[in-house]
Amino acid sequence: MLVTMRLVAKFNSYYADKPVLTTMVTNSVLGGVADTVAQTITAFRMRSSQRQADSENGIISIEIQDFDKEKPPQWGELGYAKNRPSPFDFERLTRFMAYGFFMAPIQFQWFKFLSRAFPITKTSATGPAFKRVAVDQLMFAPFGLFCFFTFMTLAEGGGRRALMNKFRDIYLPTLKANFILWPAVQVLNFRVVPIQFQIPFVSTVGIAWTAYLSLSNSAEEE
Repeated sequence: MLVTMRLVAKFNSYYADKPVLTTMVTNSVLGGVADTVAQTITAFRMRSSQRQADSENGIISIEIQDFDKEKPPQWGELGYAKNRPSPFDFERLTRFMAYGFFMAPIQFQWFKFLSRAFPITKTSATGPAFKRVAVDQLMFAPFGLFCFFTFMTLAEGGGRRALMNKFRDIYLPTLKANFILWPAVQVLNFRVVPIQFQIPFVSTVGIAWTAYLSLSNSAEEE
């Protein structure tokens, strides 16, 4: 609790001095955490699938250190290398952190616009909060997903065809999932959370959401 209070105090002081930069750094760090979670989930799934497949096929799992160091196994021998989980992808982690960093100023201005357009007061709180959520979900959510998939595809070196395939295959399912999760989160965010914590709150809850996006994006690549 004491550590949390100190972090909040530090965040408030940095936010008061440089709100946009503080939001950018916070968004970047949380985006990195989310992709790390997603890559960990992917590696765990691959290991579980490999163990299950080996068990069903009666294959004995052989650890790397059990092989003769002077005679490393060939590519694909005994399923080695071919079925191993991919190593941690630091380039992918960098892409997610960069996306969070560069998207933060847009989010910052958007939240400021919502707070001005639909002010929440002591006498009028619920109505403006729901209006903010409606405008946010109908306008910013589709735009945000468009930015995400476009940025990731281009950063991965994909061209127009890869971008079109991604929008055709996973954009609408992801947008539907967004409409299931985020309205409730945003009602709480706009109704209760102070404005300086709204983007960090969204990014913190968004660790699970960004992990989902990361898994969806990597599945489309595969």
